[in-house]
Amino acid sequence: MAGSNEILLVRHGETDDNAADRFQGRLDTHLNERGRAQSRALARRLAGEGLRALYCSPLARARESAQILAAELGLQPVYDERFMEADTGEWTGRLYADVVAHASDEFAAWRSASPTFRFPGGESVAEQAARVAAGLHDVRAAGRLPALVVCHGGAIRAVPGARRAAGDFVGNCALYRLAGPAQSAP
Repeated sequence: MAGSNEILLVRHGETDDNAADRFQGRLDTHLNERGRAQSRALARRLAGEGLRALYCSPLARARESAQILAAELGLQPVYDERFMEADTGEWTGRLYADVVAHASDEFAAWRSASPTFRFPGGESVAEQAARVAAGLHDVRAAGRLPALVVCHGGAIRAVPGARRAAGDFVGNCALYRLAGPAQSAP
């Protein structure tokens, strides 16, 4: 059972681009069958958590996961753009291996969630962290806790408490718990 002051963060289920290690950023990609199965399994796992609210990134892969979860949990998703994935700029659509081959230092900075890292032509980790923190603050202020937020790996890594728990990689449908007040951006 989730604590009365908890916010649970979950990354959406798998997409074909996730399986290929491709930067999706804000591309509106859909879940693959494995991603739908992951979302159904997570829904069963969360059924007894006593969740009172469900928030979600409006990108298709997060929406699909949230809809599967909502059906099991009896909640209506509230879409919030602040929980979207980072604007990955020029890296959007590129394979991780291609980026590593051409920009290994920048790739390492991204993987470590360095707040100073900025996607070429896109958003910085610090900018993403600030908007995610603002969204989490509003979720907490709404008072309907415990709450679930369906978002993206980058969004989870941008949250200081979750980043430490997540390490370098946030798996599809991985779940992270944030207790207490929303943490400020780095």
